[in-house]
Amino acid sequence: MSGIILLGMQWGDEGKGKATDLLGNKVDCVVKFNGGNNAGHTVVIKDKHYALHLLPSGILNPKITPVIANGAVIDIKVLFDELDQLKKRGIDTSKLLVSGNAHIITKYHRQMDLALENDPAKKKIGTTQRGIGPAYADKISRSGIRVYDLFSKNTDTSQNSILQEKIASSLASKNKIFANYGQKPITSAEVLQEIEPYLDRLRPMVTDTSKFLNTALNSGKKVLFEGGQGTCLDIDFGTYPYVTSSNCTAGGALTGAGIPPTKISHIVGILKAYTTRVGEGPFPTELYPFYNQPAKSDQTVDDPSIGKFLLEKGHEYGVTTGRARRIGWADGLVAKYSAMINGITDIVLTKLDVLTGLDTIKICTAYKIDGKIYQTMPANINDFFNAKPIYSEFAGWKENIKNARKLADLPYNAQKYVKFLEKFIGARISLVGVGPQRDEIIKLHNFV
Repeated sequence: MSGIILLGMQWGDEGKGKATDLLGNKVDCVVKFNGGNNAGHTVVIKDKHYALHLLPSGILNPKITPVIANGAVIDIKVLFDELDQLKKRGIDTSKLLVSGNAHIITKYHRQMDLALENDPAKKKIGTTQRGIGPAYADKISRSGIRVYDLFSKNTDTSQNSILQEKIASSLASKNKIFANYGQKPITSAEVLQEIEPYLDRLRPMVTDTSKFLNTALNSGKKVLFEGGQGTCLDIDFGTYPYVTSSNCTAGGALTGAGIPPTKISHIVGILKAYTTRVGEGPFPTELYPFYNQPAKSDQTVDDPSIGKFLLEKGHEYGVTTGRARRIGWADGLVAKYSAMINGITDIVLTKLDVLTGLDTIKICTAYKIDGKIYQTMPANINDFFNAKPIYSEFAGWKENIKNARKLADLPYNAQKYVKFLEKFIGARISLVGVGPQRDEIIKLHNFV
């Protein structure tokens, strides 16, 4: 058992990229098992910032084999744009493997995403409009295009390739939808023009990644499965419908990479010391009225400058979209729920340093919903939309904590905050991030 699943415990943007990079010297492979270029990781190495969207964070380490597995969806142009940018900065990307069973994102998926997200008759979800959802919709409706299809020849008498036939079939229905939205139809030639220039470069990367990963695990190699987004964006267990289109939870790593649960030894949850989310959807601990939203009835309104403080100090702008993230206090119930759903064995607490300077820090430890007190996330997610937070308050600290390398180095109030979170969630905190650099970390427990 040498498989480690690493995933977000909130709504994404928890700092998974740094956590993956920290483990890089201890693992042999890093696997992206879900999502597409709607995710974003920022890794800082010697003051150099690397923004990754589609590629697994392990690609920055030349000793690691990075893998994009079957559960991901791939925009071919974005993939090679990102690879080319890394190459210009001296990063060797030659080890990348891509699953032949991963689905691809096309021009018509992006146009469909744009049309649906801007449909005035529908509620906004807040997608990145990168075509992720429509690509997964085609996968589920069995009309998607897999990477293998890009290279497969038709076995019947048709003069068209499998790729050409699948594109034509999809456009026959999608162009009718585009017409209803007043958009121009897309031709097969337009789709092929985006894909074909990259096929010769892609071909050597394509393999049966499930077989590769199982062989690696069976031989004793350590494999890290890196989740995109976060638990509360999971299509089944998140705040539906304000979620992503894939499974971001531990179960998604198994189906998204084609490996059995018996190969997993640790499930590592990444938890930010406060909470952020992007897009629409419920967010009980959001610091009203930071986004010029009116407070809910009997909502406790915090000083809006706190949200601005955390936004700027934490550089809380989306790696993929550049949009400002919504900011809130830590939500203990969300963290506890995530620990339960995923079976978290270890927590990496990130961005504790961002809280430095606040007089008072809060953690949500219960909800009030329609007059009833909830100690856990409500079973009916519709109730979550009306949840009002009940907080436990903690005194803050002013000391710079970036040089702390053990828990005792932290100010007493910071130690108290960390210990309370660990006890409340019920899973051990093994690493604490105290700054953006690789070495600005407190190691409490080893799990690799």
